Amino acid sequence: MIFRKALLREFTTAAIGIFLVLLGITLTTQLVRLLGQAANGAITSTGVVALLGLTMVNYLPVLLSLTLFIAVLLTLTRGYRDSEMVVWFSCGVSLVQWVRPVLVFALPLVFTIALLSTVLSPWAVSKSEELRRQMDSRDDVSTVAPGVFRESRQGERVFFVEEVSGSENLVANVFVSSIQNHRAGVMVARRGFQETAENGDRFLVLLNGRRYEGQPGSAEYKIYEFERYAMRIETAEAAVRAPTTKTTSTLDLLRAPTPPNLAELSWRLGLPFSALILSLLAIPLSFVNPRAGRSMNLVLALLVFMTYSNLLSIVQASIAQSRLSFAAGIWGVHLCMLLLLLALFYRRLMVFSVFRLIR
Repeated sequence: MIFRKALLREFTTAAIGIFLVLLGITLTTQLVRLLGQAANGAITSTGVVALLGLTMVNYLPVLLSLTLFIAVLLTLTRGYRDSEMVVWFSCGVSLVQWVRPVLVFALPLVFTIALLSTVLSPWAVSKSEELRRQMDSRDDVSTVAPGVFRESRQGERVFFVEEVSGSENLVANVFVSSIQNHRAGVMVARRGFQETAENGDRFLVLLNGRRYEGQPGSAEYKIYEFERYAMRIETAEAAVRAPTTKTTSTLDLLRAPTPPNLAELSWRLGLPFSALILSLLAIPLSFVNPRAGRSMNLVLALLVFMTYSNLLSIVQASIAQSRLSFAAGIWGVHLCMLLLLLALFYRRLMVFSVFRLIR
């Protein structure tokens, strides 16, 4: 029918705009967070883009679910506000007939959300953790950033360089504070570079510098001048972390049905189910009186979405703590929302029936 084609076209246009806005907001917030970690030396600057991409893959199921809900809600709300819905109702199109075009639009997105939540999101979290472990195993010199004081992992050295030349692997105006043989010392050098010995050991070589050694608070200090000073760089070993439920594949969760695994499984399966139910809930929630404000239905829709999301999180935590069974948890919250959906449809249909009788 004409209204179905027009509705699908409007759904698609609204969804593209909403998704781009949500994606832009999420990209900005995650980029700021990762750039802050890179500035602190927790991650490398080259790893920011990779971590950002993996993080976005993990966030996509929630973004698509919210996009689907808002697109259907805003499209139908606009129809009520512009009195288009009244025209369709006068032509004999009931509210139930809007379910089919919404399902035609929602099912491909629901399938995409299911694929992302069960397959791609665990893979992205696993790759992100692996990349962070690789960055944690960097040596102390690799974490040095120009203009920033950096402490070594063992805490016996503090590095500071004013300038770094990445192409030639050179550093300029180097400051190193260290403790050797229980004596504090400070080294300054005009420049330095990294050097690899024949046996594979790596050294930080300082050129044309001085070392000041003594006890803080005492006037007795020894000053050593050197033309070349080499410090051995030890590569840190990243701590071995046990795999978490978020990094475990869905098949492995099914093979080991422990409470934490079942809790994570309920969250992954709950995302596509909730997206489908929310898209249908948007139909009765979109009703707005053209003569009144449209803020109330949007506030109600927002409360429904937040309540649904929080219930999924509560159910996940309850299953993980063995306070709720997997079957009761995964079906209970969705069944409650389905009953709410039927109640809202019944209420809206009764209002339209009374309206027709009055006319």
